[in-house]
Amino acid sequence: MSQTTSMPTRLLETGFYGGLLTDDTYWPVAPKDLAETGLSEPFIEGLLLKSLFVGGTASGRSISDKVGLPFRVIERILDNLRTRKFTVHVRPAPFNDYYYALTEAGLVRANQASQQCSYVGPAPVPLADYLLSVEAQAAGLYPVQREQLRDALDKVSHDDELLDQLGPAVNSNTGLFLFGPPGNGKTTIAKALTACLGQEVWIPHAIIDDGNLIKLQDDAFHIQTPIPEAEGGLMNAQDWDRRWVRVRRPTVVVGGELTMENLEVRHDARSNICEAPLQMKSNCGCLLIDDFGRQRIAPEELLNRWIVPLENHCDYLTLPTGKKITIPFRQLIIFSTNLNPDSLVDEAFLRRVPYKIFVDDPSPDEYRRLMKTVCEQLGFVYIPEAAEHLLAFYERTSRASRRCHPRDLLQQVKNFCTYRQVPLVLRPEYLDQACRSYFSQL
Repeated sequence: MSQTTSMPTRLLETGFYGGLLTDDTYWPVAPKDLAETGLSEPFIEGLLLKSLFVGGTASGRSISDKVGLPFRVIERILDNLRTRKFTVHVRPAPFNDYYYALTEAGLVRANQASQQCSYVGPAPVPLADYLLSVEAQAAGLYPVQREQLRDALDKVSHDDELLDQLGPAVNSNTGLFLFGPPGNGKTTIAKALTACLGQEVWIPHAIIDDGNLIKLQDDAFHIQTPIPEAEGGLMNAQDWDRRWVRVRRPTVVVGGELTMENLEVRHDARSNICEAPLQMKSNCGCLLIDDFGRQRIAPEELLNRWIVPLENHCDYLTLPTGKKITIPFRQLIIFSTNLNPDSLVDEAFLRRVPYKIFVDDPSPDEYRRLMKTVCEQLGFVYIPEAAEHLLAFYERTSRASRRCHPRDLLQQVKNFCTYRQVPLVLRPEYLDQACRSYFSQL
């Protein structure tokens, strides 16, 4: 029997509830009945039995919390399981509830359900509901303004010209290259840009389609945020679908470890659980491909994989059953690289990543400002002569300065002073010692 039914209609009311409750553009409303969950009764039965199998005796409301479905939705199913002698009432529980335990027949049925799919946790949502949520929450709904971008990059050294290049790129919600010499903050800038994309978003713990369960929520990328209360007491924080979690707009960062496998649905044959690909986890946020061009896969392979999604803003994934599904490809994609993009990929790919922004070395004035900022952070008394001493070193050795150098060099001076048990002072000989260690000078 199919494990999903029609899409719950109450989710289409999110525009009303979103405006009523918060500034969120999407609000997952708790289902009133089984039909509004979009799941079949046999599937929910299996999830309830597996929850008892893993957690042991539990009250009906406790089971409700674990599976993320309202008690009013699962109460009849729990009674039905008891009538069929898969569960028993152990003792009464508060609020007209009972504690449930598995019978021998229930243990057999729970074990069978676990063999089919070992997933235990919040119930999944149908794929159609996830698609609706992404379209409602996709970044770029509200254009980023200059002051917002300035605030997001407040702790990143930059000049105004860079702001005017980044702003239109962020608003395009397509893709951009950040390229230039290493150590100038490209990765830091890329991570900061997600702060410009707007409010928090809702994502489901898991998605189901054609009997395939895809785990989406990932603690490595999705940081949970509090559920806001309604103004004026019109509704309260209980009125949301517990199968969903509210998170900051995600920033997914991948570097040289990226492989083609990370971009496809990964299926574990033992658990029969699928893991969502990285681009799916980054929807409504930012996907940063750091150190692009140095991955295990050639840039051309990534080009061939993403050239259509970059053009059409949708991706095509294959499920273990062989079914192909279409998912949104709606995130800000940033390729950070030390290499010139023209040398990495062909013109067709460059056309689909329309913004190429060069992050240059700091000017002498910016280097002086960086020195002052780092001195305050590390506990040094700022001495202008220290910056001039280092700038003279760069000129003397024909070495390019980088934005990371003040932090790295002064940290070495601090470590040296701590080792020698002397006050934190930017003496010329201490700076020279740091340069010899840091730059491997003979």
